[in-house]
Amino acid sequence: MQDINDLLTNLENELKQAWYKRQLVNPLMIGIHTGGVWIAEEMRQRLKLTEPLGVLDISFYRDDFSEIGVHPDVKPSAIPNHIDGRDIILIDDVFYTGRTVRAALNEIFDYGRPKQILLGVLIERDGKQIPITPDCVGARIALNANQRIKLTGPTPLNIHTETTSTEASS
Repeated sequence: MQDINDLLTNLENELKQAWYKRQLVNPLMIGIHTGGVWIAEEMRQRLKLTEPLGVLDISFYRDDFSEIGVHPDVKPSAIPNHIDGRDIILIDDVFYTGRTVRAALNEIFDYGRPKQILLGVLIERDGKQIPITPDCVGARIALNANQRIKLTGPTPLNIHTETTSTEASS
């Protein structure tokens, strides 16, 4: 796994390029709870955005909500009510299946209709299940099915891969 600072710098550079290419105007940055918020706050500072960070907790928008129930640590989302016509930079820590981002997009559109959304993630790993792809990434990696990426933080931010108990017992 690359150093976290290298990943953050790669993501920052891709966001700057996409910002210019897509001609974003005064974008609102939104992070997906929890790790996405940590990454978004870092990107907000690096990109010198002055507006407070928006925060999404997509727990009630998940497509497996009926199967897993409510997580006991659900936090309220904090999104400005004025997102109609706004450029938005949506940030998450790890892009895996695409389902988290799909849920985040559904929630954002419940608040209003943004002009455009730029999706940035620290890590994009293999395993996509729905047709959503990040615009900007810190790194793309392939992992075994029994591996996952773990981000810890917020201070200091750190990232590593973990092996699930399935492999540990084999």
